Order: sequence, then structure tokens, then C-alpha cells
Amino acid sequence: MIRPSTSAGESAADDRLALGGAPRPAPLLAARGLVKTFGRGPLGDRGITALADVSLVLDAGEMVALVGGSGSGKTTLARCLIGQLAPDAGEVWLDGAPLLARRGAAFRAVRRRVQLVAQDAAAALNPRLRVADALREPLCADAAALPSPSSLAARVARLLDEVGLPRALAGRYPHELSGGERQRVVIARALSVEPCALIADEPVASLDLIKQEHVLDLLCRLQRERGLACLLISHDLLAVAAVATRLAVMQAGRIVETGATATMLRAPTHDYTRALCAAVPRLDGSTKALREMPDTNAGL
Repeated sequence: MIRPSTSAGESAADDRLALGGAPRPAPLLAARGLVKTFGRGPLGDRGITALADVSLVLDAGEMVALVGGSGSGKTTLARCLIGQLAPDAGEVWLDGAPLLARRGAAFRAVRRRVQLVAQDAAAALNPRLRVADALREPLCADAAALPSPSSLAARVARLLDEVGLPRALAGRYPHELSGGERQRVVIARALSVEPCALIADEPVASLDLIKQEHVLDLLCRLQRERGLACLLISHDLLAVAAVATRLAVMQAGRIVETGATATMLRAPTHDYTRALCAAVPRLDGSTKALREMPDTNAGL
């Protein structure tokens, strides 16, 4: 379950107590009071705050959507959650321990447990590597547990099967694939190291509507079959509302509202959430634009 930041009226120091005071299991992935500022100059320039006291909790086996406009801080939050970017303040916890406090082999090992599915699959794949090589690369990163060639080939074949791609595509280069096929390869590569959580950053933004539905269905199936925790990031409320059990709405570097998907769509409480819901196209063609809802920090 995702929790709102302190700006949304709830303490970042979530003690995770159930009714009656019994302790609940520690969340799989948790962010506490994250702050991240870019562009701070040597003369003390203020810079641009991409994250402002963001707190979020993701439990095992949960599909949650993080929605907000471009520049609201969603990708910055994703990069902090996978340990790619260090926040200026706050912490990310994985399995009840600080993520960035680990060093060397310990950090590399834990990084395998949370994988990113990038928005731009073409940029995420090395154009000089065939599909099979792109899937083998993460498996060969640990020299101490290097699989045999036959084992590698079998695992690549299973990954292609799992994401619904023909095994014949293993010998192709990224430019020889469609956009949907490239996105499935990126998902397969993320799954290759057996993660416990996926952070999917706008995974369908560059696809047409039919391919969007297919990729979202794939992520839902993988989440169920593997018991993954999945944070689905999108600017498109309509695209993710049908698959996520919970929503978190982000505006200008803050999570302003969270809750069960059905409840938030039926009775949103924050002005920005109401504006997002009103902007969803209806069958009668009516929408309400977000003209009066500032969302970004200078385009971040």
C-alpha cells in the first residue's frame, strides 16, 4: 500500500501498526521524506526541487499506479527507488534496510531485486546487441555464478516465452523489432535477474492503444504469476486505472493524494486529482482541460 507524504497529512514515520497495535510486516520498498533538487549552483542558487518530502510504501505483490503530469517528479522518484539517484534528504528502504547504505557487492546484489522498465525501449537497448545478447548480459554480470552456455540459452528462451515473444526474435537487433516487441524485450531483461519489484516508468507511452493494452495485460500477468510488487508510472490516468489496485497522484514534486483506485476515481479529494479525473475523455467527447492546474517545476 502506498502512503501519502507528510504534505498529504500523514507522518513519514509510518510505524506500520495494524489494528490493535500488532506489528505488520515491513514493506518491501519504502521511501521516507525524499528531497531532490537539481541545478543548485556554486553561489547558492536555489535550483529546482524535483522531490519535496515524498514518502511512499510498496508492499509485496501489489500493483500501484503513480500518476501525474510531465515534470511532476515521477521519473526522479523512480531513479531514487532503484538506487540510481541519491536523494539530498530522506531514505529508501528495501526489505527493512536502507538501500544506499550498502556498498560494493552488497549494493549490486540488492539492486537486482528492484528493476526498472524504461519508457524508451529503443534507447534502453544497445543497438549493437542482438536480443539474445541483451538478455544474457545481466545473467553474466555475476562472474561467480556464471551459467553454462546451454543454461543461458534455455533461460533466454524461457524469458522470451514468458513475455510472449517468438524465440526466433532472439537473433534480431532492436531496430528490427516493433515498438511493442522492444518493450517486451526490456521487460524480459528486467525479469532475467529474478527481481521482487518492477518500477515501470511510462512503459506504454510510446505505443498505440492496442499495444498499450497488450503490454499492460502482460505486466499484470507477470505481477500475478511471479508475485511481484509493481509501481506503474504514467501521465495517463485512463491507461493505468484499470490495472492498478491503488493510485498515488503526484503534483510538483509531492504526492498529494493516495487511495484505492475505485474510491479515488469515484470521489477524489484533492483539486489536482479531480482535475485529472475530469480530463479523462468521455464517450460523449467531453473533457475538462487542466488549464488552471500548475504541475511542473520548469519542465523537470
